[in-house]
Amino acid sequence: MRESVDASPPDPLDTLLAARLAALRGEHHWSLDELASRSGVSRSTLSRAERGEISPTTSLLGRLCAVYGRPLSQLLSEVEAEPAQLVRAADQTVWTDPAAGFVRRSVSPPQAGLRAEVVEGTLRAGADVPYERPPVPGMEQHVWVLEGTLEFTVGHEAHLLNVGDCLRTRLWGPTRLRCPGPGPVRYAIVVVQP
Repeated sequence: MRESVDASPPDPLDTLLAARLAALRGEHHWSLDELASRSGVSRSTLSRAERGEISPTTSLLGRLCAVYGRPLSQLLSEVEAEPAQLVRAADQTVWTDPAAGFVRRSVSPPQAGLRAEVVEGTLRAGADVPYERPPVPGMEQHVWVLEGTLEFTVGHEAHLLNVGDCLRTRLWGPTRLRCPGPGPVRYAIVVVQP
């Protein structure tokens, strides 16, 4: 978990995420202990994330999204302002997990109820981001490499993707995104909910 070590004000997205995470748990009528049991995340970490004392990592959000049955992009869109038809590049939501070496940009305008969206990801060389399970079983993904090399593992099958390569898959189990280097990888994922 990464924590704020200076006196700078909290990131507005982190503050909104904290409130939304607390609200989601409340909507499910779960205690912190029950959510900890379902997600495999400690009660203490969950409590600190809901109070905005820590900035949630990719791994933490992945586990919580799986428990709540929603993609990360949906969670992020739930904390954004009014949905728009057009979102300029400068206005797209960017979420960063410096510890994991991961940057995620929500390219598609956020809109509840739509089934498909485009997400851009960047991983630094050596970054390795595992997901224990998909947020929505059966979710379809199209992974298209824009720069660099990406190793995308679905279950136990690893796919090495180079610039221009595109992999289409349905997610039922664990996945892993890894950048073997030597430089970073930038890729787009089209996410289609079942």
